[in-house]
Amino acid sequence: MNRIFTLTVNPVVDKNTTISSLVPNKKLRCSEPVYYSGGGGVNVSRAINNLKGNSIAIHFSGGRIGAHLQELLSKEGIEHHEIDLVGTTRENLSVFDTATDLQYRFGLPGPQVNENEWQAGLDIVERSLSENDFLVVSGKLTSGIPDDYYMMVGEIAKRKKAKFVLDTKEGALKHAIKTDIFLFKPNLSELASLYGKETLSNKMLEESAKDFMATHKCEILAVSLGRRGALLVTSDVLKYIPAPIVHEKNTIGAGDSMLAGMLLKAQAGHTPKIMIQYGVASGAAATLRQGAQLCQIEDVDRIYKWMISKDSV
Repeated sequence: MNRIFTLTVNPVVDKNTTISSLVPNKKLRCSEPVYYSGGGGVNVSRAINNLKGNSIAIHFSGGRIGAHLQELLSKEGIEHHEIDLVGTTRENLSVFDTATDLQYRFGLPGPQVNENEWQAGLDIVERSLSENDFLVVSGKLTSGIPDDYYMMVGEIAKRKKAKFVLDTKEGALKHAIKTDIFLFKPNLSELASLYGKETLSNKMLEESAKDFMATHKCEILAVSLGRRGALLVTSDVLKYIPAPIVHEKNTIGAGDSMLAGMLLKAQAGHTPKIMIQYGVASGAAATLRQGAQLCQIEDVDRIYKWMISKDSV
């Protein structure tokens, strides 16, 4: 079976804790923290693992926190290859207030990456990929990495005849869409940004999606619409995939879980519609769990079966 690789240039260790009430100017007693490996592609690999699939996570790693990241990935049984950094991998903090059921997320900046280090990332991608493998680039860049880095990665995938999967934003996105894409998963604001807008109405969304497919080399476009589900667009299909209504406890990793679900169905040779349906189910399942647990297969299968039953009515 074709392998799935994920590339994460700005991974993170997520520290999750709870408090009884958030109040200012007072020492707050937190629960014992729970740590998760995270950041774009790492989350996709973790979600794939939760769904009983396999992937290989290529990631940058530096300092004490980078060592902790590697330890967490190994503990979960995820195959991974690290590119060593002089700088230190970032750490994020998520605090859940049990009095209000609100979550507060604090993100720290990533490390500075030098040219030798980001070039090493390109080299390992070049050595790893084979024809028809999937290569996922997911997440933001960090300081020192050029904006066209993901485009360089995409060009490697193109030469290797691998399938390039894109999920990023800002300057990195505007460069990366210039190469050949198998699957592009923007959210509404990311797609809107390509057209100089902050958001898009339904009519503008459909027009923009059609325009993107007509002007870019992209096989499948899946626009994530959050609680509304997703819009699937191919050369001959434009279809909304609705999401089920669930009791959301958090949104960390919902998009990464959605991408993981889509990839596993693509790897198994299913149609774009089934890919996106399973992806939407995976994204919805991720919101059922607190912290950065991502989707769990028992939740995904239950939601997916419900979606299929409603689709056949």
